[in-house]
Amino acid sequence: MENKDKISRRDFLARIAKAGISAAAVCSTAKLLYESDVQKMFSATPPLTGFRDYSVPAVAGKTISIVSGADRTQTVRKAVELLGGIDRFVKPGETVLLKPNIGFARPARIGATSHPDIIAEITKLCYEQAKARKIYITDNPINDPASCFELSGIAAAAAKSGAEIILPRTNLFRSVSLKGAKLIQNWPVLYEPLAKVDKVIGIAAVKDHARSGASMTMKNWYGLLGGARNNFHQDINTIIVELTMLVKPSFVILDGTETMVSNGPTGGSASDLKRTDTMIAGCDQIAVDAFGATLLDLTPASLPYLQRAEQLNLGTTDYQSLKPVYAKIEGAI
Repeated sequence: MENKDKISRRDFLARIAKAGISAAAVCSTAKLLYESDVQKMFSATPPLTGFRDYSVPAVAGKTISIVSGADRTQTVRKAVELLGGIDRFVKPGETVLLKPNIGFARPARIGATSHPDIIAEITKLCYEQAKARKIYITDNPINDPASCFELSGIAAAAAKSGAEIILPRTNLFRSVSLKGAKLIQNWPVLYEPLAKVDKVIGIAAVKDHARSGASMTMKNWYGLLGGARNNFHQDINTIIVELTMLVKPSFVILDGTETMVSNGPTGGSASDLKRTDTMIAGCDQIAVDAFGATLLDLTPASLPYLQRAEQLNLGTTDYQSLKPVYAKIEGAI
């Protein structure tokens, strides 16, 4: 790739191989992104007031799908099919951004990150069925970005399926002052990867979360924030709602194949996971997360950000009112 803001699969893997050099360079960039004074770098540019809307027209009875099964490749494929197929969301020649949760340098078996099998299958659907022109993947992890992509297995999944990873760089962030927001004011957000695409798909796992109660598709957009975003932990419900106001995806995927029921959001062992064999996809991320909460034995009433988002008409917690379509994939992995 010629553009310095993008990393080819070959270059990315080469950086991993040269860890002694790449880790130092990427860690320096990551440290810069998290320092509290990073906002000063954006003072010369007028802040954005929001993002474009990536959603697609509503179709009655195809707003949320829930598929039971143990094989993520099969269940996510079926979940998308039940919503009307990938070509409902992605048209020939379009570019697509996948936003998984890759916040931690953890292997996929720990359940702290989005699973590479889902990334690979959605990329395949976009290329082979929807005839997309290009698929990008980005996130701004808490840990070293290159290590997070590598250890999660998403770097390998991207390389194999033909998606291009965009690691967070300072010049990919833009200051955002979201209309009606309390916290997202003159705040650096990973904007450029979204600006270059036609569609956006959020991909998250169902996880326990020490501060917000649960981490699912709405919380996943936290990975777009730069700066000292840990400051928002004191008002976690507000920032999750504001991120939901900011990002209007084409659709979202919530992986409940193995639910992290304790020690979230990082986990640490298989004992933190519970086998729940469920894949959810939908156009209403509030409804998707409301159902996902049930896998944690929670209700929408126990998650304040769901209630607030519903009050702002960002979606509904009453997922049953959307007439979910259900399916079951028989057999083990």
